[in-house]
Amino acid sequence: MTTVTQALDLARELDQVSDSPELDAELLLAHALKIDRGALRARPERALGADERSRYCRLLDRRRRREPVAYLLGSAGFMDFELEVNQSVLIPRPETEQLVELALETLAESRGKTLQIADLGTGSGAIAIALSRHDLAWSVLGIEVSEEALAVARRNAAALAANNLLLQHGSWCEGLNPESFDVIIANPPYVAPGDPALHPDCASEPPVALFAGADGLEAIREIAAQARHCLKPGGRLLLEHGFNQREAVNQILASNEYLEIGCFKDHAGHDRLARARRAT
Repeated sequence: MTTVTQALDLARELDQVSDSPELDAELLLAHALKIDRGALRARPERALGADERSRYCRLLDRRRRREPVAYLLGSAGFMDFELEVNQSVLIPRPETEQLVELALETLAESRGKTLQIADLGTGSGAIAIALSRHDLAWSVLGIEVSEEALAVARRNAAALAANNLLLQHGSWCEGLNPESFDVIIANPPYVAPGDPALHPDCASEPPVALFAGADGLEAIREIAAQARHCLKPGGRLLLEHGFNQREAVNQILASNEYLEIGCFKDHAGHDRLARARRAT
């Protein structure tokens, strides 16, 4: 017989692959038992049935092989809501929440005004859904090149009643009308192949959402060049980028004649976000 306490003791098997093995074990066990984590603590002596043990052991084995917990659970938290995630989409990061917060700060005086916003490479729909939920007067368009990712984004948008969000297939600004958006925002791929800073768990995530040419800047170059034509005069471009890419991104934006180029740090103090304005 295996109890909840004994099952959680198996967290030690995750020590080599996780920075938070106890938390991982709790999340996986709660998922296997179809209960919340509070119920685990309330009944530590509860015995697991054979099917429950089997489900939990399979999840532990997948985690030992470095499959991210979010994929094992099928969901990830973002801002104040939950998103469906699978291996077709990037798992949303705290830095991307900060990108949304920067967008909301940028648009603080536009609450209730009709705005056109585009989220390029929307993935699970995290950014687009967050912005659409913030203000129903804003019309948000999410663009995604992967049909599989787009299907996930559509399910998330439906589940979260993001009714002012339109999702469509495309690559960056492909097919967008000139001078039609107040804000264009993107968390594009920005990793170079072989980057030693890439976490091993990222091997399970879609390469198209991670890697961008030999130097990791190919997508940012394309977005900067395309977005200037789709932004309204004075419109804003907001980007997430790598922690060591500030100068390169600033140069890309400047070479495309953006103004008021600014860099913003993440909670770890790294330069991770860029904001710029199209000339009027």
